[in-house]
Amino acid sequence: MDDDRQLARILVLGIGNILWADEGFGVRVLEALDASHVFPEAVTLLDGGTQGLYLLPYLEEADGVVIVDAVDYGLVPGTLHILADGEVPAVLAARKVSLHQTGFQEILGLLALRGKTPARIVLVGVQPELLDDYGGGLTATIAAQVEPAARKVLDILKDEFGVVPTPRAGEGSLVTAAVGRQSYESERPSAEAACRIGDPRVLATPRS
Repeated sequence: MDDDRQLARILVLGIGNILWADEGFGVRVLEALDASHVFPEAVTLLDGGTQGLYLLPYLEEADGVVIVDAVDYGLVPGTLHILADGEVPAVLAARKVSLHQTGFQEILGLLALRGKTPARIVLVGVQPELLDDYGGGLTATIAAQVEPAARKVLDILKDEFGVVPTPRAGEGSLVTAAVGRQSYESERPSAEAACRIGDPRVLATPRS
């Protein structure tokens, strides 16, 4: 391992919205990584959610970035697909699954404009199955890909950056217990108790 790889600042970024079913994939993969491994100081795990331009400073400081997200590749749901560098903004521009990817595409453009694009960007994406389910967790198809995606991230860290995290004995703290996957998915209220599609006062048919 050379010194440059040892000193590289690596950002592992999970983006997406856990409130919309498979859109939360990136965050859930980071949650799994944090629960299973301790990462060296040079590696930052970040739940980017849907923060858009607020993520810019984190990417500007990184030498390498590994992004995990749900991406419409036009493939069979549950398919994991990895892209790198120039392929990343191209696929996000052509196949967005939500508004947060529009914001992230803007970040990549600003990084290029400012001459601060990380030397290496890798996208670990999954083809989602269901997005239009407010308050829902990952579908079974996508949940089955959380661990495989986490392993792919670990492989990328090792192969690209020479980083080998240490297995964790306890629990991680990246995601608070209230929105952790287990409690979030198991404590979901019934459809009768929580509207899935919007405020019924707004959706009511106007009187003539």
